[in-house]
Amino acid sequence: MRGGKTENTRLGTRSVWAGEDQYLLQGATQVPVVHSVGYGYDDIDQWHEVALGIRHGHIYGRNTNPTVHVFEEKVRLLEGAEAATSFSTGMAAISGTLFTLLRPGDRVVSLVDTYGGTNKIFSEFLPHFNIEPILCPTTDHEAIIDAVEKGAKILYLETPTNPTLKIVDLKRLIEAAHRVGALVIVDNTFATPINQQPLSFGADLVIHSATKFLGGHADALGGIVVGRADLVEQIFHYREINGATLDPMSAYLLLRGMKTLHLRVRQQCTSAMRIAQFLDGHPDVETVYYPGLPGHENHHIAVQQMVQFGGVLSFALKGGFESVRAFLPNLHYAHLAANLGAVETTAGPPRTTSHVELTREERERLGIPETLIRYSVGIEDPEDLLQDLAQGLEQMAYEPDLRT
Repeated sequence: MRGGKTENTRLGTRSVWAGEDQYLLQGATQVPVVHSVGYGYDDIDQWHEVALGIRHGHIYGRNTNPTVHVFEEKVRLLEGAEAATSFSTGMAAISGTLFTLLRPGDRVVSLVDTYGGTNKIFSEFLPHFNIEPILCPTTDHEAIIDAVEKGAKILYLETPTNPTLKIVDLKRLIEAAHRVGALVIVDNTFATPINQQPLSFGADLVIHSATKFLGGHADALGGIVVGRADLVEQIFHYREINGATLDPMSAYLLLRGMKTLHLRVRQQCTSAMRIAQFLDGHPDVETVYYPGLPGHENHHIAVQQMVQFGGVLSFALKGGFESVRAFLPNLHYAHLAANLGAVETTAGPPRTTSHVELTREERERLGIPETLIRYSVGIEDPEDLLQDLAQGLEQMAYEPDLRT
């Protein structure tokens, strides 16, 4: 059977082949979609061993599934992890991981700049279980380390952050957390394993919203957690009992998308850099948020821990929110939608995308201006995207309410 071992291959090859060799049936070149809920065994003892996890196999679709297993294996091998388990959505992966590992009385240290849904878990749900969240200024590494040293079960990081593309020093923060026995979880959705591998810096667990760059086609929801086998085993048990299972058709679509992950991300990063450079200093743009720009606050850290700087950038327009209203509808090659990481460019303000759950005042406290636009670059020709942005900004300038 072709494919063989992929642990020592490069990431582009892993994206295509990893995890598939044992599941290509009867000469098929693609992993099948297995919709069966139950799996039969004539040998009762063998069935029992599979049920106990002693022998590899499947017994019930809420627990495991062959198509889902291949997806988990591919991400595991891309991230260089010991184990992986999947969820129905990225938020299910985040919440499932936190509720598996945290107990009443625990403290979890994180950043003020996490994704809006994650922020809600920290601020709204965990306190109900007597779990104390400490949200630190994202780029104040001393404050984060100080909070961890005062006691923490988990340090939860996101880098680059959504939507202001802030960067944290993984190596420094992970080492500080481990000195006091804290676990470190990193949301690697924006970077992808093509650009950043937090486990290589010592992280215990890595989380992805697979809906985004991993799938890449905006047609399947999913989430995944990879990392230490002992921790993943606990998280899997939580998921199999609580039921946020990834369905096999979504797993197949995510697998299909991941075949081109390295190509898509390479194009998206290259285009994002050109677009960030174009917008930086544009007379109608207040600020550009992209870690690839030398003027970014933590560009020097991004250079050390990322290969490229990601396919998402954000920029704040001048002229108040009316400028956002005027600009976005003029874009021809961007879906105005609450998604990112797809082959098509998507754009939108945090008030309708990443931080829709938060009030304007809460977003302002997080340093997210109302004029911010998150722009997730697709795989279109960058010249067309640049021309589209240029004409959109030019059209915006002629809106009656924005004339000076």
